[in-house]
Amino acid sequence: MPPAQAAPARRLMKAHLELGCQATFTCAPYQTRFRPSFGEQIAWGESNAIVFANSVIGARTNRYGDFIDLCCAMTGRAPAWGLHLSENRRGQVLFELIGSNLEPSDSLFVAVGLIIGQASGDRIPVISGLPRPRDEDQLKALGAAAATTGAVALFHAAGITPEANTLEEALHGLAPEETIRISPADIDQALAKLSSVPDGAPLAAVSLGTPHFSHDEWMRLLPLLRKVAPGRGIPIYVNTGRATLTRLHDEGALAGMEAFGLIPVADTCTYVTAIIKRLDGVVMTNSGKWAHYAPGNIGVSVAFAEMADCIRSAAAGHVVRVRNE
Repeated sequence: MPPAQAAPARRLMKAHLELGCQATFTCAPYQTRFRPSFGEQIAWGESNAIVFANSVIGARTNRYGDFIDLCCAMTGRAPAWGLHLSENRRGQVLFELIGSNLEPSDSLFVAVGLIIGQASGDRIPVISGLPRPRDEDQLKALGAAAATTGAVALFHAAGITPEANTLEEALHGLAPEETIRISPADIDQALAKLSSVPDGAPLAAVSLGTPHFSHDEWMRLLPLLRKVAPGRGIPIYVNTGRATLTRLHDEGALAGMEAFGLIPVADTCTYVTAIIKRLDGVVMTNSGKWAHYAPGNIGVSVAFAEMADCIRSAAAGHVVRVRNE
């Protein structure tokens, strides 16, 4: 970034480190050694981390703004209100997924997150009928999308998340204030809104890892890259945390991967920092959060798809979707 912007950013980083903060510089600290435990009281200020901690882990935090979280850290105290208290963690609006044999694809979890974020308002959503996720990264994507399109800080998925072994537990034994059905058509519509270009559109870049890629996600990505011959010079940016990137280098996992156009990005994300070289073309992503924010933040056109289709598209030089997303 320009020196006039970089100088105050570095000053702020340095000030945090001088206070004793640890330089993880990741939006997914819950996938590092700083993972909280169930029921633990924490004070976090990044939207996807907040919803993941509350929902997937069962730790407790409100949506804290910048520097309020830092004040909590310095004092060792957080206000005894909101989601820190058990009585305020009750699910209020029920979302029922309808339609048989829903495939637990990454896109499904993104779409459900987008829908519940838009419809929940300041209420806590409960989801029934959600297929069991492949891993926690799918729940990470759901929560990030919900926090992006709304103010969701906690969701319950019946039979999946730790405070929702049953619908009754998620709702604290009360009836939901509202029940909303999510049909396959609703899923398709939500995903369609993330793309501003059709199949076949020329591609400028691919951006993955919003929130930051976990080690498990890297292990899914690298075999996909190896299956596809080096493409047409389409760069594949992957946002990740510095600890994850260090581990990959130590394992030798990234050796030779630059031949496939791979560009790891640590400590930040391509939709907030001027990293992508070409902003005049189409960028493809598997992230609902990235697809939602990037057009307004950096002015690119976006195509959304599953990770495998993003890699196929980079090899082909244009947008390819093998499955009907």
